[in-house]
Amino acid sequence: MEQYFIIDFDSTFTQVEALDELARISLKNHPDREGIYKKIEDLTNASMEGKLSFTQSLEARVKLLEANRDHLKQLISHLKKKVSTSFSRNTIFFKNHQDEVLIVSGGFKEFITPVVTEYHIKKENIYANTFEFDAEGNIIGYDRSNPLSQEGGKVKLLKELQLPGDIYGIGDGYSDFQLKESGMIKKFFAFTENIERKSVTERADHITPSFDEFLYLNKLPRAISYPKNRIKCLTVGNIDEDASAQMAKEGYNIRHRESIEEKYLEEAGVLFCDEENQPNPEQIINAGRLKVIGIFGKCNRKLADAATESGIIIFDDPKHNPHNNDFIPRRVMGFMNEGKTHTSCNFPDLQPPRVNNAHRLIHIHKNVPGILAKINEVFARHNINIVGEFLVTNAQIGYVITDVNTGYDTQVLNELKAIEHTIRFRLLY
Repeated sequence: MEQYFIIDFDSTFTQVEALDELARISLKNHPDREGIYKKIEDLTNASMEGKLSFTQSLEARVKLLEANRDHLKQLISHLKKKVSTSFSRNTIFFKNHQDEVLIVSGGFKEFITPVVTEYHIKKENIYANTFEFDAEGNIIGYDRSNPLSQEGGKVKLLKELQLPGDIYGIGDGYSDFQLKESGMIKKFFAFTENIERKSVTERADHITPSFDEFLYLNKLPRAISYPKNRIKCLTVGNIDEDASAQMAKEGYNIRHRESIEEKYLEEAGVLFCDEENQPNPEQIINAGRLKVIGIFGKCNRKLADAATESGIIIFDDPKHNPHNNDFIPRRVMGFMNEGKTHTSCNFPDLQPPRVNNAHRLIHIHKNVPGILAKINEVFARHNINIVGEFLVTNAQIGYVITDVNTGYDTQVLNELKAIEHTIRFRLLY
């Protein structure tokens, strides 16, 4: 059976509400601009939470804009920089599912189309309102015959389209939930990467903090193998809020404790700690999910040895660099996203380039002869083409990154994990 994916635009595909942003452009010299901004934001929220009809909200907001075509050009440039992080990294999904992805929005084609078509979304699959202009290019209204300008517009549109298959909806607002309420879609996913509306999340089939999570739940191809919102980042001790904020923005599930507590460490995939609150070797051995440690200070030698033996990478900043609140998160994200180990204090140095249209596999093993040959023998037996391969070693471990063509049996992963002397194995993307 065919599948279709109905995706909202404002606060879903993009991080912002476009009409709110347009107001900030068109009214920037207006003497009462702050008051008008507030009115428009209140109207947006009231509609998105189901407290005001969409028709009333849209009409009132457009009247307040005082915008023209030049303002729209500025808005488009701004919105292209505000695509939601988890959408922008999953371009490959949109490329491979061009016929099944529909953008359905109460926004306007004039600014939606230039943004989403850069992600392989077809113009004919973009459903939104259209502005009306006067001879000078000023916005004077919109096409009121368009069902998307009306209350329950998304439901009306889907009734007209009569899509033959299972339909999945993803969005942040009440109009998106109405699709589920109508019984026309199989599942509704409340998207909370940018904003979380309780009136919507409490009625959703699933809450999805990122587009990665949506793709993961539906077993669809994605840029990363495991959604970051499912990975806990434990911060311990005196960790600057800026460092935690960077990880939260990347999508990690942040937890903070004043000192190491084993039950939290055992759940963590990432650990940030200060110099005074480093875990001991025994705690590291029991931290089965831990992949990377960022230490704001100097790493002690016993921890480094224990972490290496367990296949856990460490980035530290022994010079107490004033920029380490940015340095440590960037290094941790470089490892988690692409397998980069540069500046690690316990892993061999590797900075592989990202390869598109390929899967990246990380294999960490004891530094003994013959492991690379065994890895490649698995690939050869399953007729898997290797796009690129990198091996670096130190006295304790070997670190292999292999980029392979997409498409293979999951049995391959099990065989790679089972190679003798393997410490850790991970599918990166």
